[in-house]
Amino acid sequence: MEGMSGPYLIRGSVSLPEAELMWRFSRSSGPGGQHVNTSDSQVELRFDLARTEALPPVWKERALHRLAGRLVDGVVTVRASEHRSQWRNREAAAVRLAALLAEATAPPPKPRKPTRIPRGINERRLREKKQRSETKRGRSGREWG
Repeated sequence: MEGMSGPYLIRGSVSLPEAELMWRFSRSSGPGGQHVNTSDSQVELRFDLARTEALPPVWKERALHRLAGRLVDGVVTVRASEHRSQWRNREAAAVRLAALLAEATAPPPKPRKPTRIPRGINERRLREKKQRSETKRGRSGREWG
C-alpha cells in the first residue's frame, strides 16, 4: 500500500490497522470507454469487526450492535467505484470505512432532561384560548332574533 495517505483515524488515537484490511478489486461498471474493460478499478474493502483487537472493547460492542444490519459474519464491507482510478477508489473506501466506524463507535447522546413548561406560558395559552372562545361565541346569531 505504498503511497496511501493512511493511517485512517477513527477517533482519538485509534486507527484502522493496515494488516486487518482486506482489499478486493473488480471491474467497475459505468462509463470509461476502452479503459473500462481492462482495469480493476472498483474497490471492496472488508474489515473483520468481530475479531479485531484494534478497537477498545466498549467501542467494539457499540459498533457490533449499531452495524448489526450491515455485518456478514462480523465483517463490514465498503465499496467504492466512483473514480476511474483504483488508487482514488482505495482512498475513498478507506475514508468511508473510517467514517462509518467513527459514527458507529461514538458514545450515545446524553439523555434528554425533561423540563417543565413555565407557568406564564401555560397561563397565556389558556388566556388566548378563552379570548378565542369569546370571539367565536360572539359570532353566533342567538341574540339577534
